[in-house]
Amino acid sequence: MANTLTGLIPDIYEALDIVSRELVGFVPAMEKNTQAERAAVGQNIIVDVEPEGNVSDITPAMTVPEPTAQTSGTASITITKARAAEFGFTGEEVKGLNTGAGFPNVRANKIAQAVRKIVNEIEADSAALHVNASRAVGTAGTTPFSASLADSAQVKKVLDDNGAPQSDRTLVIDTTAGANLRTLANLTDANRAGTTDVRALGELINLHGFVIRESAQVVTSVSGTGAGYLVNNVAGYAVGATQIVVDTGTGSFVPGDVITFAGDANQYVVKAWDAVNLTITLQAPGLRKALADNTAVTIVGAAARNLAFSRNALVLAARAPALPEEGDMAIDRTLIVDPVSGLPFEFAIYPGYRKVRYEVALAWGVACIKPEHTAILLG
Repeated sequence: MANTLTGLIPDIYEALDIVSRELVGFVPAMEKNTQAERAAVGQNIIVDVEPEGNVSDITPAMTVPEPTAQTSGTASITITKARAAEFGFTGEEVKGLNTGAGFPNVRANKIAQAVRKIVNEIEADSAALHVNASRAVGTAGTTPFSASLADSAQVKKVLDDNGAPQSDRTLVIDTTAGANLRTLANLTDANRAGTTDVRALGELINLHGFVIRESAQVVTSVSGTGAGYLVNNVAGYAVGATQIVVDTGTGSFVPGDVITFAGDANQYVVKAWDAVNLTITLQAPGLRKALADNTAVTIVGAAARNLAFSRNALVLAARAPALPEEGDMAIDRTLIVDPVSGLPFEFAIYPGYRKVRYEVALAWGVACIKPEHTAILLG
């Protein structure tokens, strides 16, 4: 029964085109890590993150000056999941299917649905990385692009101010924001947009340096309960500060909360909350405006977390689940790349007693390694 799956490959790809698929926006836009093959589930993959460069005065001399010491930073990605979408058939079930829809068709469609299930889970894991974004723009409860393109311009400003790379940027939005974008006259009128792709094909376009993608897994946040807090530092805080001590309030903050400080139009993202020391830790690069003592802190309400990022900010490590050196009981296995997500899935067949198990599997982990290069567009 060797090479059993080889003849199935054309049927599988055909089924992937037919079976319903949710929109996938995050996975294709993320950096793919190539070291995943060497990491086990639960093991960290170390990624280099360099600090800002050193600048010094030029002083002519007959000897070469010693370079300034610089400490390289690191971030880690963990393969957190090894998952399999599986199904099986008995001999009697195969016989029955061949008198109706046909066993090959049903099997190919089940494989396609298995791929769909895992891709949606990876997409949801990726969308959850919004809690690591640097700052936010937009208004909670107001869907972006309701009247103009100003929303993408504002989120671009955040990435620009943070020094994110100008190239390879993506803005992932939900389908409600996508619908607004498609109805804007300057995108759907061919004589103004210069193309009919948006109107005829339903495709989103390159906008303000972003590839605009849609995702069915964009998160709507659940905010913390913190209320009435005031900044508690007589000296205040300078631009760039990330740890803000507060007092007088009640409730708590949760990672991913978007907060504002009175008198500062910037919307910051909470990295952590220390309930013992009443300290809010902000995501990098921290405050954009100096903060005075007794300034009020407010949590922005629950909102859709559309996410803008450069490719180097979000990383996906994915590989086929590991096998023992001796192999296992599968009679055949192969890798097939999903044309929607671009991910390589392992397909395997395990025979039993008058029954066969089919399995679609992948191991993966996601991480945000550069918060400064990400920003939330509230919806």
